[in-house]
Amino acid sequence: MNHLVLTVIAPDQPGLVERIAQCIAAHGGNWLESRMSRMAGQFAGILRVAVPAEGYDELVESLQALNAQGIRVLVAESGIEPSCTWKPILLDLVGNDRPGIVRDITRLLAEQGVNLESLTTEVAPAPMSSEPLFHAEAVLAVPLTLSLDVLRDKLENLADDLMVELNLRVDP
Repeated sequence: MNHLVLTVIAPDQPGLVERIAQCIAAHGGNWLESRMSRMAGQFAGILRVAVPAEGYDELVESLQALNAQGIRVLVAESGIEPSCTWKPILLDLVGNDRPGIVRDITRLLAEQGVNLESLTTEVAPAPMSSEPLFHAEAVLAVPLTLSLDVLRDKLENLADDLMVELNLRVDP
């Protein structure tokens, strides 16, 4: 079996996921995992698919043919998962919205060799004041060689500068 990672974007409409799933199934593919969302009228998703070697080329052609229906699919071959040399840490951040929060946090994480496994962000009105609040939740892949205390100190210093509340926790 060959494994593919697909990125999909299209104007949101009923039946969109079904068309992608039908294309995958028609070529003997197996839908393994996905993350999908509607945002600003667009549908965006990323998914991992397994397909028998003999159906690989035809599946890729069929997925790219979906472009005629307004469904853009980017295909990448799945890489080899590295051995586990990291620990998962959950990050939760809340603060008044302003440009640069994601840039500043991710810069610090990259400098420490921390990888983002997942990141979800949103801006929503604060309950009492209706001021825009930025909220981010992330799963971090922290190298086993990096002390959690060191990472926490660096993130807390940055959180003070950004005037945001930041919490780290180890997932049990």
